[in-house]
Amino acid sequence: MNQAAVSNPAYTELERRFAALDALKGALAMLGWDREVMMPAGGAASRTETLAALGQVCHARIADPELADLLDAAEQHGAGLDGWQSANLAHMRRIWRHETALDAPLVEALSRAQSRAIEAWSLARPAADFAAFLPAFQEIVALSREAAAAKGEALGKAPWDALLDTYEDSLTGAEIDNLFDRLALVLPPLRDRAMAAQAARPAPLVPQGPFPAERQKKLGEVLMALAGFDFGRGRLDTSAHPFTGGVFGDVRITTRFDESDFTSSVMAVMHETGHALYEQGRPPRWAGQPVGEAANMTMHESQSLLVEMQAARSPQFLAHAAPLIAQALGGEGAAFSAANLHALATRVAPGCIRVDADELHYPFHIVLRTRLERALIAGDLAPGDLPGAWNEAMAELVGITPPDDRLGCLQDIHWPSGAIGYFPTYTLGALAAAQLFAAATAQDGAILSGLERGDFAPLLAWLADNVHRHGARHSTQELLTAATGAPLSTTAFEAHLARRYLD
Repeated sequence: MNQAAVSNPAYTELERRFAALDALKGALAMLGWDREVMMPAGGAASRTETLAALGQVCHARIADPELADLLDAAEQHGAGLDGWQSANLAHMRRIWRHETALDAPLVEALSRAQSRAIEAWSLARPAADFAAFLPAFQEIVALSREAAAAKGEALGKAPWDALLDTYEDSLTGAEIDNLFDRLALVLPPLRDRAMAAQAARPAPLVPQGPFPAERQKKLGEVLMALAGFDFGRGRLDTSAHPFTGGVFGDVRITTRFDESDFTSSVMAVMHETGHALYEQGRPPRWAGQPVGEAANMTMHESQSLLVEMQAARSPQFLAHAAPLIAQALGGEGAAFSAANLHALATRVAPGCIRVDADELHYPFHIVLRTRLERALIAGDLAPGDLPGAWNEAMAELVGITPPDDRLGCLQDIHWPSGAIGYFPTYTLGALAAAQLFAAATAQDGAILSGLERGDFAPLLAWLADNVHRHGARHSTQELLTAATGAPLSTTAFEAHLARRYLD
């Protein structure tokens, strides 16, 4: 018998309850995936009701007064728990704090508003019609401000920091500001030098399409398999915005296709594959428990960006992938050479779309979104003023102004889905990815030579040992310090950028 069942029956009961809760959340996740990938437009209204009802059930289970009593009792007798169990209990308490900070009517209102906003966004984005999206967006912002205030009071944090805590629980807004301030200092001159060096070289050849979506999808599946994705426990589909979803044992990733440019889809697939490998590598013993989840979204984004930016864009991997890409897409000639594909994959140029941004411009996209969402939550920016504020910030930070809102403030699904506080984790993840990849390649010389053969196994094994198998037992800083010898900083990222774009 499990020793915890004898010495701490309250903890054992909590494990049972959280396993059931995880199953319900899995149903929510799969219904959310279906909404973005398969659901006909006519199903939106009924799906909204279903998601709201399931969300209420999940909230009620956590807000149940018996659960609070069980948490108190389990913590009072926590001495008999091992390290995993203690971490699991701490995550249960954190989840409880977040959930009980919001009352049931607010939870229901948020769920309904998110469904309505996603539907409105999916129609408004291709039409570049922010006015059509605005009513739903105003509702999302109002309810998110209410939730931020309630969570801030419960957690003892500033409102936006309380939303950040949902996605990154070991770094504060002030610490993020320090990291971003450093990037704001070093990136502009580095970017300018990189663009000057690039201008002195012949421009890379642009492969000429069209590249049919079905061929791109098959190519994506080939590259996913090389990276180690288990198709027995997942799949690739198409959506308006690439994402990773599903549940443990059934990980769903999506991409979108541009038939005139396959590079965007290829890199989106590799990015989402990085997320999926983390999900598929989580500790099976703790499946269904909070400690068995990914550590947080900083670490999740570190895994996607490590696979996409560090590995898939490396000259080593592209040397192997180039003939596979040419064969899959029916391409030939110098445009499909490894050197040319590497030049395309590492081009530096300002652009409107975040997911297509190069490494030197990407952080500016994140700084922009972080500033704007903090202003929205603070009440310093009205939702209706978002397009103008967005375009002004793009001109300041990236150096261009979007021609329309489809390429501007309507491009991301995060705010429609209520994911405010998420965006900083993308750049935090980029910093962590560079730090982890530098440590991995220094510790295991087989990683780079493996990529030259299209073999991700050495890299995946290192990530499994240092990140994936730990689930949520450790924080961002604890994982990075153990794996790399230092907490999160910009040092490795700066060195990576200089090596790739200047050396």
